[in-house]
Amino acid sequence: MGTVDDYLAGLDPDDRAAVDRVYSIARELVPDTEQGTGYGMPALTYRGKPLLSVMRTKKHIGVYPFSRDAVAVAAPRLVGFDLDKGTIRFQPDTPLPDDAVRAMVSATRDQIADG
Repeated sequence: MGTVDDYLAGLDPDDRAAVDRVYSIARELVPDTEQGTGYGMPALTYRGKPLLSVMRTKKHIGVYPFSRDAVAVAAPRLVGFDLDKGTIRFQPDTPLPDDAVRAMVSATRDQIADG
């Protein structure tokens, strides 16, 4: 197992499903990701750099694309969600739209690829 898989295994079932869904979309979009860490959090990495972390906190699930620009790209698809410079917050019963996750992951992937 890797860091993301280990993290998922420790979550309760509802949280695990919500977190894994975001990771699954990212893996589908960027199939050559690896499991690692980013800023101390379990993360998918791409070309050795953090691509995405999804973590359960006390009050929400946080999505961290390690890019303010990626959050800005996804923001028009995230009306009603709690956004910050580098974070998107949601609840398991209100998942992020797939197209927003794809936009965010694509933006971060492209930033990493462009160096």
